[in-house]
Amino acid sequence: MLTDLIGDWGKFTGGLEELETGLSLVAEQEDPALSTELAQITAQLEKRLADIELKNLLSGENDAKDAIVAIHSGAGGTESADWASMLYRMYTRWAEANGFTLTVLDYQPGEEAGIRAVTFEVSGAYAFGKLKAEVGVHRLVRISPYDANKRRHTSFASVFVYPDIEESIEIDINPADLRIDIFRSSGPGGQGVNTTDSAVRITHLPTNIVVQSQNERSQLKNKSQAMKVLKARLYDLKKQELDAEKDKINATKQRAAFGSQIRSYVLHPYQLVKDHRTEHETGQAQKVLDGDLDPFMEAALLQKVV
Repeated sequence: MLTDLIGDWGKFTGGLEELETGLSLVAEQEDPALSTELAQITAQLEKRLADIELKNLLSGENDAKDAIVAIHSGAGGTESADWASMLYRMYTRWAEANGFTLTVLDYQPGEEAGIRAVTFEVSGAYAFGKLKAEVGVHRLVRISPYDANKRRHTSFASVFVYPDIEESIEIDINPADLRIDIFRSSGPGGQGVNTTDSAVRITHLPTNIVVQSQNERSQLKNKSQAMKVLKARLYDLKKQELDAEKDKINATKQRAAFGSQIRSYVLHPYQLVKDHRTEHETGQAQKVLDGDLDPFMEAALLQKVV
């Protein structure tokens, strides 16, 4: 990370020198074309400086790593399952806009619509550092499309984010502590996925952590994906135990119970998305649901609530 910051700062200072040279030339002789070019350089430098400031905030031990994200619908049946699918779409759009790669590890559809639970990996520089601000309960208020009487409904879904731990970090998992179940996939993926017993569920008996993967056709690949998620969750649990007082990320996860939402998304009777930790808000709710999450993430980092 330090190497990246030094490299970025070198490019920024190089750009400043170029800007200073151009300003000197304009001061000596007015040149409209050069003035336009200098305005573009200034805008680029402002963006580059903002990126450097953001990276400087992302200084946590695991901030530069990939992220594993899990979304679970809350109580409320179809309403909450639909809300979980909206959140999944929101993070998918955010990942695409930021050049991240998103890989589904497990997908459990709702009984009638939406998603009961989904786990996915977001790969790219500082994915975990940015997404850790999303941990907690997300609340939706809207006129339900599933209510014939068009009444207003409130739905909840929880979001958990774990760093994708590198292989070099030792997490000892005793095979005797694992119960591995094989079953038929119920998620999307085509006939080959849904008609073979390729899905894998792993239960870590000492902690009762349960993970599963059913997105691949290969049982071996699903087991590998499930073990990756298990390793990340065990690492996260270890971090909580060793640093429960200091680790704000894990403290936030412990508070992630329904009724303690971190953010509200109101679509009726007005449009508003508000983060209850930072007080950052916007009236452009649809823009947020389309993936415009950076302002919320940056507000959380600046106020050090994650």
